[in-house]
Amino acid sequence: MRVAVETGGDGADGVLSAVPRNAAAARGVVTELLAAHFGAALDGWPVHVVDDTLLVTSELVTNAFRHGGRLTAFEAEITGAGLRVTVGDASSERPAELPVAGARVRAEAPRIGGYGWPLVRLLADRVFVDVHADGKRITVEMALPGLP
Repeated sequence: MRVAVETGGDGADGVLSAVPRNAAAARGVVTELLAAHFGAALDGWPVHVVDDTLLVTSELVTNAFRHGGRLTAFEAEITGAGLRVTVGDASSERPAELPVAGARVRAEAPRIGGYGWPLVRLLADRVFVDVHADGKRITVEMALPGLP
């Protein structure tokens, strides 16, 4: 099952014509996708599984607006390996490579922001960044219970 939304879409082939307006709307798309595909089986999953997928979705969409100029594409798909989420934005700059979980952040040098990308990299099983002339697409894959 796949949900895709892109700017400039014509509504054909299940592609909607508008991207989610914010992170909450994107989380709603992922929530509906999981519920439609897995139904009552979601109740047997550890709570953190759905929470992690929604957190990663939020971070990717928020970063597209905050650092990428705007959200240009959003795709969520259930694959044989789990959930795949792709977010496109208008910036061709790669995400800043900040420390990943496990790296120490010095207490005397606190920072505001910058935690989202390391969280995405920590929670997702695979992360791909595809930079092109008009921006970039970031794709994450997250394992789900009951799938190989």
